[in-house]
Amino acid sequence: MHVGVTLIAAARGAALLAERFDDDRPLDEAGWHEVRRAAPALLPLGVAELRYCSPTPRSRATGDALGLAPLAQPALSDCDMGRWRGYTLAEVAAGEPGGVDAWLRDPRSAPHGGESLFAFIMRVGGWLDTRPVGDGARVVAVAEPAVVRAALVYALQAPPSTYWNIDVGPLSTVTLAGDGRHWSLRIGAVA
Repeated sequence: MHVGVTLIAAARGAALLAERFDDDRPLDEAGWHEVRRAAPALLPLGVAELRYCSPTPRSRATGDALGLAPLAQPALSDCDMGRWRGYTLAEVAAGEPGGVDAWLRDPRSAPHGGESLFAFIMRVGGWLDTRPVGDGARVVAVAEPAVVRAALVYALQAPPSTYWNIDVGPLSTVTLAGDGRHWSLRIGAVA
């Protein structure tokens, strides 16, 4: 059974501009403008048999603005950053430099009391591998950039540290084609 999963990074929100660990802020004015501008190119994705989104206001609003009417999926939630949620990296580093260092070096570390990078990647990968669709089906999901990064690391079977080397901008799209065990990355045309 082969399936194509197109991931769309949510449009910009205030949290992205402030570079804070996810704090569920909605789309900001620039984000709404980006969605309106990108909508004509992304509207064809609405033919997908299944349409999902991260359960954040930003992802839901992006999906709705694109006419996808996506179903929120808890497995597509951003990484649980525990007590660091809502703070900038600089703020956390000032208070917990050793914790930040451990978190950046060790993918199984979760000094914030939330989810480790490894657990986050595996959660998103588990969702990717268990899509209930028929052969040749198409799936689209609007997700936070971090979720898209985690999906790419998982699908390509890359080391977790690769996560830090992937940049996903607002409204970026990437398509993964696979059978639930093996995935390939398609860049360019939407599946």
